[in-house]
Amino acid sequence: MSTVNDPTADDFHIQVSSRDSNELATALAAWLPTVIASQAPPVVTAAGASDANGMSSETIAVQASWPGDDLPDARWILRMAPAAQDVPVFRQYRLDHQYEVMRLVGELTDVPVPTVVALEPTGDILGEPFFLMEECAGVVPPDVLPYTCGGNWLADAPVEQQRALQDATVRVIAGIHSVPAETCGFLNETMPQGDTDLRRQFVWLVDWYEFAAGDIGRSGLIDRAIEWLESNFPEDVAASESVVTWGDARIGNIMYEDFVPAAVLDWEMARVGPRETDVAWLIFAHMVFEEIATMLNMGGLPHLLREEDVRQTYRELTGVEVGDLRWFYVFASLQWCVVFMRTGARRVHFGEMEAPKEIEELFYHRPLIERLLSEGA
Repeated sequence: MSTVNDPTADDFHIQVSSRDSNELATALAAWLPTVIASQAPPVVTAAGASDANGMSSETIAVQASWPGDDLPDARWILRMAPAAQDVPVFRQYRLDHQYEVMRLVGELTDVPVPTVVALEPTGDILGEPFFLMEECAGVVPPDVLPYTCGGNWLADAPVEQQRALQDATVRVIAGIHSVPAETCGFLNETMPQGDTDLRRQFVWLVDWYEFAAGDIGRSGLIDRAIEWLESNFPEDVAASESVVTWGDARIGNIMYEDFVPAAVLDWEMARVGPRETDVAWLIFAHMVFEEIATMLNMGGLPHLLREEDVRQTYRELTGVEVGDLRWFYVFASLQWCVVFMRTGARRVHFGEMEAPKEIEELFYHRPLIERLLSEGA
């Protein structure tokens, strides 16, 4: 068991699930004939995916074959809400929303989204809702250890290819933002009340923090940041046109082939709201990983995903100049804090670390938050 005072590489490996893969495969084999017509029962195998990326929904590799039938063998990825006892990151998971927004983005844009295959929204089959999507080929900038720490395909690539990947990623975000917001109005079904989409997202964040604090304790830093966000709420941006946003808009949620996006993943934070949320998240996620690389005295990619470069590319693609991003960086930083609170609580639950003496020990990007809050003070 480790503590969090001196993080090491092992601190970024997090157990996600306590499910039994064999039991899951058996249940899937019984369910598949209800959604895929066949002359023979399927043979199904399931295995947990790599922990290199992703700390929220369960991601399981599934293979299916139909001996005695002409159906081709299938290779899918199953996305499932985590079981309550496994300390889920979010209070609520709407797999049906993820499924539908992926379907719509794939249908209405050229953004490379995995083809969704089937949805089971009730939880009656596996205990939690899930959906199947086609398996995609490609490589992902690693989260564990972060790609900024070096020794991986992105960090070792020439600067020109890194920039090509950056620009192509901004193009993905611009493509998502081209989806008419009204087509994804269902994304607001579980959002709290508010006079604008951004206000609803802010209220949702505060509620999510309270949910996380119930298990592991409150953070004075988060409380201070919430006050700052309220005092500096960008009413002008909030009143601007809303777009469909990806939510977890970062390069670690994209599979690439030859530095070109091949599959855009992880849609559980998709929302309707200001475009600044995605643009800022893309940049801020890289800032966080730069902080982690600095903490571990490993690597660093300071030339990648700089705000001025991302802004310029987004403006050239959309004709839109996004507003000031400081508020949205702080907004993103709090969401990262809550994720770290939930994954920290999960690690304590699975016996991977001791409970922290101070909640802020979990925030690997704490210096970054404090700098953001002190700017111009």
